Amino acid sequence: MKSSLRFDRMEFAGSLGDIGTLIPLATGLIMVNGLNPTGIFFSVGLYYILSGLYFKISMPVQPMKVIGAYAIAAGLSASQIMASVLIMGGFLLFIGLIPILGGLIRRIPKSVIRGVQLSTGVMLMAEGVRLALGTSRFQEISGAAEPFLSIQNIGPMPVGWPIAIIGALIVLMLIDHKRFPAAAVLLFGGMSCGLLFGGHLNLDGLSLGLFFPEGPDLGALRASDFIVALVSLALPQLPMTLGNSVVATEDLAGVYYGANARRVTARALCISMGLANFSSFLLGGMPLCHGAGGLAAHYRFGSRSAGSNLIIGTIFVGLALFLGFQAMKLFQLLPMAVLGVLLIFAGAELGRCILDIQDRKDLFVILSILAITLTTDLAAGFLAGLVLAILLRSRHFRV
Repeated sequence: MKSSLRFDRMEFAGSLGDIGTLIPLATGLIMVNGLNPTGIFFSVGLYYILSGLYFKISMPVQPMKVIGAYAIAAGLSASQIMASVLIMGGFLLFIGLIPILGGLIRRIPKSVIRGVQLSTGVMLMAEGVRLALGTSRFQEISGAAEPFLSIQNIGPMPVGWPIAIIGALIVLMLIDHKRFPAAAVLLFGGMSCGLLFGGHLNLDGLSLGLFFPEGPDLGALRASDFIVALVSLALPQLPMTLGNSVVATEDLAGVYYGANARRVTARALCISMGLANFSSFLLGGMPLCHGAGGLAAHYRFGSRSAGSNLIIGTIFVGLALFLGFQAMKLFQLLPMAVLGVLLIFAGAELGRCILDIQDRKDLFVILSILAITLTTDLAAGFLAGLVLAILLRSRHFRV
């Protein structure tokens, strides 16, 4: 498969495939926790560009979900989130720079990798359904299914339901269409719905300028912030990051891109995320990672080269530099239901990875990881699956 830079409508459409994960969490961290939009979007855009240039494939950039979701739900301060960014950067850089740790990561059984990929895919689909129904955590905190639209219902029906149904039909019809890429049509259609249902009110006062990221308020950081960040944010996030953003992403990149993904190694991914989080800290951004779900989303909606990274990265950097905090107003045109549709199809693509598994023991490990993940979290599923896969290698255990 060719990996040279491409800049066509399919790369553009594919570059939009993962915003269903990025935008809700970024919006919550900005509105609930007080993070600066300029720092968030600039750091995301910069990381997209640099990741594409180094890995030479379409490499996703995502917020760290455990940290983001818990920080929003608990209403943590910006200082506590910034502390978690610094801690995760240190953890990941340390793991990436110690060869023996990278070697251990590469020895993780394939069944565990597939279990993480399936679990992540199912979680993405479930979150997509919640966004479409208006029951996600961010929507509950906002007190509205479509927080940025002035119209919430069409008769007795929530406005997000028909938007999600129409959006899903569009994707089903256009998912492999070269002339009218599904993600691009869905995005522009969603923004049109936003304008139609009152989202245009958010654009009042929108003006261009020149804005630069502001670093964190170092004077506001306290030792207590680092304690909360370590115990409540970083430690729960780390196993999920190793399972999904390192192991599962390395494997999936090989499935999609073959030899062209030779730079996508566990060591490189850890170092990449470590450096990205140090940079994000200095820019006042949010905790960043890669992810198998994002990789599947970009690929499913058309990305086949690092050109998609340069496209979406330039968009985010441009929004940060020329709109600053006002950039959120453009994203608020997108109904939550549209973001939900993107997540559903991205999750389905990622879940397909288990189709190459036939062994009964491997299938048992995969389904066990899924069950544990759905009842606890992905970190617990990953660790339990790892122990189970090692036990089932013995002839004394059968399923």
